[in-house]
Amino acid sequence: MSTTYYVASSLDGFVAAPGDDLDWLLRFGFEPFQEHYDRFFAGVGAIVMGSTTYEWLLAHEDTWAYPDLPTWVFTSRELPVPDGAEVHFVSGAVAEHQAVVERAAGERDVWVVGGGLLAAQYQQAGLLDELRVTVMPVALGAGAPLLPVAAPTPVFELVGTTPFAGGAVELHYRSTGSRD
Repeated sequence: MSTTYYVASSLDGFVAAPGDDLDWLLRFGFEPFQEHYDRFFAGVGAIVMGSTTYEWLLAHEDTWAYPDLPTWVFTSRELPVPDGAEVHFVSGAVAEHQAVVERAAGERDVWVVGGGLLAAQYQQAGLLDELRVTVMPVALGAGAPLLPVAAPTPVFELVGTTPFAGGAVELHYRSTGSRD
């Protein structure tokens, strides 16, 4: 089991354009990535995300995207829960909740979905085991950063790359830091 930040990024390191806009990413379509995503997703047992990602999903999806997976949303606000979703709202340090999330995931992975702020908290707590970043062939110039850490990280070990049609490439890294 691992905790993995699986995300798409622009060439210049942004996961969303200003205003949390994902139109730049959606224009690439999902077909070239579907099989790869399906293999990753089959190994996911629980999801964690921040409130910005959660609210984006609620605003842009007709149905809850992860009906069979328990999801933890880090927020200090009350937010709606879609029908059929197992959503837990939590606040505080990610380390305070990781044991519960991992128990729910069982033998499968924990997916850190969406924004870099939560992923950075996981990395800084020593709980981020893997990064799977699909770098898209476009620069944005500004937006939400990929991994806005407060201090330098240990060097990540590159364990694989996957090129996709259209010029995107996934970089698969494993953390060399140990869990606390």
